[in-house]
Amino acid sequence: MEEKIHLEKILWNDYDKITSLKVDKSQKSFVAPNKASLIDAYFAMTEEKMKVYPFGIYLGKKPVGFIMIAYNCPWATRDYGLPKNYYYIWRFMIDKKYQGLGYGKDAIKQAIEFIKSFPAGKSEAIWLSYEEENKVARKLYLKLGFVERKDLHKEDMEIPAILKL
Repeated sequence: MEEKIHLEKILWNDYDKITSLKVDKSQKSFVAPNKASLIDAYFAMTEEKMKVYPFGIYLGKKPVGFIMIAYNCPWATRDYGLPKNYYYIWRFMIDKKYQGLGYGKDAIKQAIEFIKSFPAGKSEAIWLSYEEENKVARKLYLKLGFVERKDLHKEDMEIPAILKL
């Protein structure tokens, strides 16, 4: 039986496995380390009372990536003028050993399905953003139906993109 990509809630026992995942050094400027992402999730949930969903991306029992979804990010609304009641794919990475195998595409599709269950509330859209130089991410997101919102792009900031639900 072929193993498939799936998302799993991150538990205490997963912390070391998830934080040890790394992108290639050429991608480090595009992605925050997973340890920093989990710290960000903690403060967003405790201080700002945000709904945040960090997941490990697994191939069978092997962690191959990380994705973090949030609902109504105050800074994205402030910096990009996003509407209320939206989901934001805040962080996403696939470990350098597992890139180019379609796992990222499968993980984003599963994240979209999770979001469509509206775990934090109804929404009309999913937002994400990426560095202008990150051509691989841009290609993936556009292929999955995200549409760039260059009208919201500001100099020295990431390019926002939206997927209507």
